Amino acid sequence: MKLVTRWFALLAIVTAPWTGALAQNPVADAPLDDEPFQTADMVIWGGAIYTAEDSNPTVEAVVVEGGRILFVGSRADAAPYVTATTRVIDLAGATLYPGFVDAHAHLTGIGARELTLNLEGVASLRAVQEALAAYAKANQQAVIVGRGWIETHWPEGRFPSRWDLDDIESERPVILFRADGHAAVANSAAIKAAGVTDTTAAPFGGEIQKNALGEPTGVFVDAAMSLVGQLIPAPTREDTAEHLTVGGQVYSQYGWTGLHNMGASWDEVELMETLSEDGNLGIRVYNSVNPGELDKLVQSGHRNSANGRIVTRSMKLYMDGALGSRGAALLAPYADANSTGLILSKPEDVMPMLDQALRQGIQVNMHAIGDRANRELLNWFEATFAAVPPAERAVATPRWRDEHTQIVHADDIPRYALLGVIPSMQPSHAIGDMHFAPDRLGDARLDGAYAWSSFLETGVIIAGGSDAPVERGDPLIEFYAATARRDLSGFQGPNWRPQEALTRSEALKMFTLWPAFASFAEDQIGSIAVGKKADFTAFDVDLMTAIEADIPKGKALLTVVDGEIIFQAR
Repeated sequence: MKLVTRWFALLAIVTAPWTGALAQNPVADAPLDDEPFQTADMVIWGGAIYTAEDSNPTVEAVVVEGGRILFVGSRADAAPYVTATTRVIDLAGATLYPGFVDAHAHLTGIGARELTLNLEGVASLRAVQEALAAYAKANQQAVIVGRGWIETHWPEGRFPSRWDLDDIESERPVILFRADGHAAVANSAAIKAAGVTDTTAAPFGGEIQKNALGEPTGVFVDAAMSLVGQLIPAPTREDTAEHLTVGGQVYSQYGWTGLHNMGASWDEVELMETLSEDGNLGIRVYNSVNPGELDKLVQSGHRNSANGRIVTRSMKLYMDGALGSRGAALLAPYADANSTGLILSKPEDVMPMLDQALRQGIQVNMHAIGDRANRELLNWFEATFAAVPPAERAVATPRWRDEHTQIVHADDIPRYALLGVIPSMQPSHAIGDMHFAPDRLGDARLDGAYAWSSFLETGVIIAGGSDAPVERGDPLIEFYAATARRDLSGFQGPNWRPQEALTRSEALKMFTLWPAFASFAEDQIGSIAVGKKADFTAFDVDLMTAIEADIPKGKALLTVVDGEIIFQAR
């Protein structure tokens, strides 16, 4: 294992015209021949290079010309491509991979997390109150909005309440969303402004939590969040542009070359295209539009920005809520509550959309977490496939996806391969949920929880993501979670099904080649192979050989999209 932690020390042995995290020398190793057989824009060598290609898993050098990979092989064979104008990147012992792609994230939410009250990682209810107090003092907006709290590890052992928030801010409405985005706590000012009373009924697919006196506690689950969410001012176009730009910057700095954006408005799609073409959004984005935008997507057809980095051809739907807020729909009641969760969609509403999507070639990506939700998803997809024969489909193999696939009954796991449904899963959920999922589910249901290896054994691929801003969105944490199946302290817990962990080779594909397949792009991106687009990620840690605990400590050093460096550590 070789961790490159002090780049300036390494650069002392590299001759380069400037100082940077990765040495670049335009004339290093130039051929003696004055007229090489073919020139290159970029050559990368000097460290381990993993291709995610089974036939050629490691190489010494990669040559790029015109945004495409021109050559993959030995350093000696790459040297003749170098001329005085070629950008030569010496990895100086770092490691290069195909571009890492987050197959499930929320781009505007990632940016908004950086620009609002960020409660990620707060260790207690008291810490939430302290963060709220500091934010309220420093910011004067009419409605205070935050996100990121998770109560499962707090010493208080409970959800926050309206009264907890009232102790800090009682004049202005405060709405703080749980990290999973499926629950929110609001203070009394927000509840009053929203017109919610003891007798207010929760909308379909939602819950207003109440105390023994029948009073709303301030916690709103899933669809009920809309009751207080209406108080949040709609973002302006400038706000949304800032969220998208900041989100893209954060992701490029983590080493992601792209993400699959789960849930976008049509205005966001068009804005992303503009930002990308203007050079303000460097990463690739594969959009799933909100269900209300289906007609626009059908009318528009599959969309690609002029530079090809923003692709829109899918739709996001929801079957249930989240496990942490007990909104995930289960076949049997929760082990720690008299509830089976929430189904958020009605078949009479969704089935016509599925039929239309299949006929028009629109990929469907549907959120499902609980075992009941995943079974219903498979049932609805199967019924749609049966009703629309291949001859009547715009795309013969639709590659519809189950987003999360967290808790699945053992009987249903083989059905994914039979139906051609792709499980899209986020490894960090397993290392966070291990601290409360056994209490929520009981031991028996853990057999189908975060069952990555069991799915691969059936022949499916897994599109790996993070669900940021629900999770941090760091690819190294996701890779570690997939291969270690432990939390960041090394804890695994009793019988947390260690056999479901992936090999490092499988995990690499989970974030490179398999997201490419899940977005119909495996011929263009996802591995380092001649002819593919030049998308690369370099880390200061060798993910294939590093000590397990060192993987999440690493850093991204280089992010390249279409042969363009969109991030480089300094």
